[in-house]
Amino acid sequence: MIAKAIELRISVLAITDHNSVSGIAAFRDAATATGITVFPGFELASSEGIHVLCIYPPDIKDERLERFLGKFDIHGTEPSSDLSSQSFEQIIKMVQEEQSGIIIAAHITQKNGLFTALNGQARIKAWRSRDLLAIQVPGLVQDLPQNIRKIVENKNPDYQRDHFHDKNQGLAVVNAMDITKPEDLDDPSATCSIKMSEVSIEGLRQAFLDPGSRIRLNPKEGPLESAEHSELMELAWEGGFLDGTTLKLNPNLNVLVGGRGAGKSTVIESLRYVLDLNPIGEEAQKAHAGVVHKVLCSGTKISLRARCHHPTKRQYQIERTVPNPAVVRDDRGQVSNLLPAEILPHLEIYGQHEISELARSSEKLTRLLGRFAPQDPSLGKEKNDVRRGLEETRRSILDVQTELTEIEERLAKLPGLEETLERFREAGLEDRLRERSLLVREERVLDSIPERLEPIRDCLESLQREIPIDRVFLSSKALQDLPGKEILGEADGILERLSCDIEVLMRRFGQILSAADEGISAVRSCWKERQQKVQRDYEKILRELNEQFIRLRREIEGLRPLQERKSILQRLEKEYTERRRILLDEWEGIKAQEFQILVKATKTIGRKLRDDVQVEVTAAGDREPLFKLLREEVGGRLSEAINSLGEKKNFTLPFFVKSCRMGPEAVQEAYGVPAKQAHSLAQAPADVLMRVEELELQTATTIRLNTAPSGEQPTWQALKDLSTGQKATAVLLLLLLESDAPLIVDQPEDDLDNRFISEAVVPRMREEKCRRQFIFSTHNANIPVLGDAELILGLTAAGEADAVGKAQIAPEHISSIDRQTVCEMIENLLEGGR
Repeated sequence: MIAKAIELRISVLAITDHNSVSGIAAFRDAATATGITVFPGFELASSEGIHVLCIYPPDIKDERLERFLGKFDIHGTEPSSDLSSQSFEQIIKMVQEEQSGIIIAAHITQKNGLFTALNGQARIKAWRSRDLLAIQVPGLVQDLPQNIRKIVENKNPDYQRDHFHDKNQGLAVVNAMDITKPEDLDDPSATCSIKMSEVSIEGLRQAFLDPGSRIRLNPKEGPLESAEHSELMELAWEGGFLDGTTLKLNPNLNVLVGGRGAGKSTVIESLRYVLDLNPIGEEAQKAHAGVVHKVLCSGTKISLRARCHHPTKRQYQIERTVPNPAVVRDDRGQVSNLLPAEILPHLEIYGQHEISELARSSEKLTRLLGRFAPQDPSLGKEKNDVRRGLEETRRSILDVQTELTEIEERLAKLPGLEETLERFREAGLEDRLRERSLLVREERVLDSIPERLEPIRDCLESLQREIPIDRVFLSSKALQDLPGKEILGEADGILERLSCDIEVLMRRFGQILSAADEGISAVRSCWKERQQKVQRDYEKILRELNEQFIRLRREIEGLRPLQERKSILQRLEKEYTERRRILLDEWEGIKAQEFQILVKATKTIGRKLRDDVQVEVTAAGDREPLFKLLREEVGGRLSEAINSLGEKKNFTLPFFVKSCRMGPEAVQEAYGVPAKQAHSLAQAPADVLMRVEELELQTATTIRLNTAPSGEQPTWQALKDLSTGQKATAVLLLLLLESDAPLIVDQPEDDLDNRFISEAVVPRMREEKCRRQFIFSTHNANIPVLGDAELILGLTAAGEADAVGKAQIAPEHISSIDRQTVCEMIENLLEGGR
């Protein structure tokens, strides 16, 4: 039997034969040195015929157990079916109050069980006994007969127990069964998981008092699986106030307790420092810096062992010596290139009052919602690409418009010049100087030839900058850890050959350009000879004519090519504008997608915190970036306009920009802006309006907390109308939800209302602690006691932290509330501990 228990990793057995303790010694002997603890006891039948399991401390002597049996008028040494002389309630009271044991009502749905042996008021009275803490059922609660399930789940008003911790369960439910052969242990309903810091009757009692936190029944098939999540496993200090201290942390709820100056905040800030996380807000940053410099002190080494489960299950050692950067080592002890934030990307740490700081920032609250929405990495890349595209089109459009303005200013002189030229023609001068005037056009043609070669020359220079091709990323060293390195490595040779081929082409390219330059030089030289001849003839005529005609002709010929350039620029402006229109449509679509992700997040929160918190998001709710841009770039008095824009419901940037481009009247009509300010907005430069289009106005988050007492009609109040404690409560409820990364908070009760701690925060913490790790420091008993902390760590200090003081954790102050020394510490140290 013991061998089978070891095989199934069973660590505790309760031996309870009918009216007999004769077989206990054999089990104790067999379990010696195996690590299996044996709870001795017996099974009794009350005077009403109800079977109960009586369980006693592991170290109790068999002789005492026999005397206990005698108290129930059971005097035989062998198993029997005799009834006890005591009633069901008397047995419970006697075992638990006089004999230091604990009772489980056996097989309640089967023969001689509580629900078969009794009926009517007698059964109700027995069930509602305050001393009855646990029952045994053959399987899962949801598989019980409907009428019994309602009773067990505390939904039958006649049987309702109002003195139990879990409002959804009448009392503790365990799986156990009569084991006649080792194979019986394979049955899922033969065992269950019970969480105890020490295997003891007190451990069982605490588990029965808080089964929601401490007891798990086996599923019908397969092993009982716990949710895997990232966790901080061990934290140690060398030097400083906590020198020589090592904390071995629990994967669920850890609570640090201690008097003022005992080192609780030092532990929290040490975690922040070793993980290289920045506090929220100026005050928190000052407090963190003070702990690092005055308490941890230069030269102190902090070591943190952490486990992550994504993408694979691995352990890391993170070390940081004040004031140096953190060093990350993998599970082989090798220094890793990873940063602490990359190992535990979603871990959150909040020092004293930081949650209140978070509650005051709509932007930070909106970012907090991102934890509850599915992340799409491709959306972020697409967003950055579109943003860059918008910036590029804005610059291109502005450059084109600037050049167009310059060209139009120069072309404005052309009609006057042509009119003057016409007068020269009427005087017959053009014919006489025709050949000389045509030299102007010829020279312009000649000057245009090198311009046509410049783009080609630029291409060559650009290509030269890219050669040789960078192939470091395909080197054997870069690919050594990749399974497909041999396939990928073939690309290195391809790029090498490509690089060589391009170098050959570039040399040929350069030769071709040089030949073209020589040819053009020859053409220019030949034309110069012609120019000189025409110039000699011109100078002869010039003595007879005024030079004004030639200058006029030159100026007109210089302006005419601008007409062609203007057409090109107008076409480019149209292309850039159309490209920008498409990008703006994509930009608005991406922002709408992100907003809908946040909307889904609010619905998730609504389902999880239906009775406690409501969250609402408003698109483009934070318009301060727009107002800042308008104040800086438009200027003047805009206060009324900004107020109107801030109050406008369903405000969108595209419609605002469209109204500005349509003119002051459109701005006035759309937003009720004073005429003068509407004119200022409508006259905003094109650059400013395009920058407005590119803005990303953050979503505004509104959080409401139900401030009504439990059981009453909800009273929803917005965050801005709440007290500091109520604001922090609402935010903490969000922080407790849906994450597989640790949450670390220093004294959350400093900012919380005490009622909300017990009614809202603690229940949520209990529900989530199986799925993630919590580390809290506190001086409020509600968190470790009602939260049923798996690990309570009591810190004490001698001296001041910034002098020669030192903190320590006594071994007897490390456990959960099922250890007497920890209970006494909580009673003495914490508010509400007694």
